[in-house]
Amino acid sequence: MTYIIREAKEEDFGPLGQLMVSVYANLDGFPKPEEQPKYYDMLANIGRMTQKPDTRLLVAVAGDRVLGGVVYFSDMAQYGSGGTATRELNASGFRLLAVAAEARGTGVGKALAVKCVELAREMQRGQVIIHTTDAMRVAWRMYENLGFRRSPDLDFLQEKLQVYGFRLGL
Repeated sequence: MTYIIREAKEEDFGPLGQLMVSVYANLDGFPKPEEQPKYYDMLANIGRMTQKPDTRLLVAVAGDRVLGGVVYFSDMAQYGSGGTATRELNASGFRLLAVAAEARGTGVGKALAVKCVELAREMQRGQVIIHTTDAMRVAWRMYENLGFRRSPDLDFLQEKLQVYGFRLGL
């Protein structure tokens, strides 16, 4: 599958929001839209993230099809998670990585993650911080293969959902 990673355009916001809602709502063991409506509203309106300073919305596209996306934060103060991550200095992070079902296993998720790490290196950050959950165990392997290591000091609860922190030193 041929695709490119680029900055999201306004016309990508709706399709990417729909993709993110679908991906997260269909994760086994992950809260459903009726359980965390604010979270799913954020996903559906993912384009709003581009209004935050030091934040970029990246997409993987094949032609005019959005295959996946991720939000990159060059300043952890904008990261918006629970726990201590937003107080980390000299760090970048990414959140809300999602890949369409038909594009899984093609390297799209890894390419989005690698692009975020490249952006952090370009900005000369000392580390990249991410979070994941038990429902996303498949992604854990990918992150660990990229060099991310569990960092329990970044863990937090999102309502009743346990969220696990990871760091990659640069």
